[in-house]
Amino acid sequence: MKQIVYHGIQDIRLEEKDVPMPGDGEVVVKNHVTLTCGTDAKMYMRGYRYDPPHLIGHEAAGVVYAVGKGVKDFKIGDRVVAHNTAPCHKCFYCKKGQHSMCVDLPSNLGSYAEYQLIPKNIVEETMFKLPDDMSYKQAALMEPLACAVYGTSQIPIEFGDTVVVNGCGPIGLMFIRLSYLRGARVIACDIQKNRLKIAEKLGAQELIEITPELDQAEAVINLTEDKRGVDFAIEAAGLPSVWEMSFNMVRPGGTVLCFGGTKKDTTVTFDCTRFHYDQITVKSVFHTTPIHVKAAFELLKMKAINEEDFVQNEYTIEETEKAIIEHARGKVIKNCIIYPS
Repeated sequence: MKQIVYHGIQDIRLEEKDVPMPGDGEVVVKNHVTLTCGTDAKMYMRGYRYDPPHLIGHEAAGVVYAVGKGVKDFKIGDRVVAHNTAPCHKCFYCKKGQHSMCVDLPSNLGSYAEYQLIPKNIVEETMFKLPDDMSYKQAALMEPLACAVYGTSQIPIEFGDTVVVNGCGPIGLMFIRLSYLRGARVIACDIQKNRLKIAEKLGAQELIEITPELDQAEAVINLTEDKRGVDFAIEAAGLPSVWEMSFNMVRPGGTVLCFGGTKKDTTVTFDCTRFHYDQITVKSVFHTTPIHVKAAFELLKMKAINEEDFVQNEYTIEETEKAIIEHARGKVIKNCIIYPS
């Protein structure tokens, strides 16, 4: 089979590999579609936490090709989508209910491939059969949506609250949609007009196009009642400067949610006086949990978001690098790799 392997910054290679064979409890999926992701783009442009070479890609959907001994819920030919993790339920963090912090939570990378091995714990907990009316592209949105669902669940957005989302990439747009569905008035900030247009379609009532001359925090505050700031500021850009800027957008008693992962060894600075006396909450969030993966899959079945708003251009596996670069430059929300039947 053909598979993309990450060898370092701006170095991904198409290699020939053996089609994997499933062990006990495992499943091999023949991918029909793989979506590009912000993590793939960051990995390609600036590196990742794992030492190369390693696999890349974690948003895919396809058909069960082979099943291992003991698999009961899936059979060859089932249309499926698999998340990229499932917690161990045994470690300290799992026992505390903090499943995204599981110490045995390896990311099942490798979706830029014609076939993909799905580990037993994922098969048992975060893999799902597709309904007949769900496309592979729609299903492959499950992983990023699960992250946004988890992040949104960590902040108590109520009807009538004002939320700003800084960064309208795929996750930012999902935060916009979920905040809108929870009854919030949403402000969307981004540098790309195409992203802001989709943000408006997904429920953003106010749009701020970022320019070099703009004081972004002031622009957001000016859109709030009595210019007191937003109730919630969601950071979805992965930049320390945006973490700090988000802090300056919230009202006294407000909450900042930092979702976007930053480059290794970066730091941020907050005004301690305001942090203390205005009782600002700054909360980080990483990844997702099985219950939120399930919720995301249900939301996709309900068409709370639709593939047409997120997935733009189609490429072959030989064109994966082009698809990722186009994503990284913000020209699209996502691209997809399509595999021959």
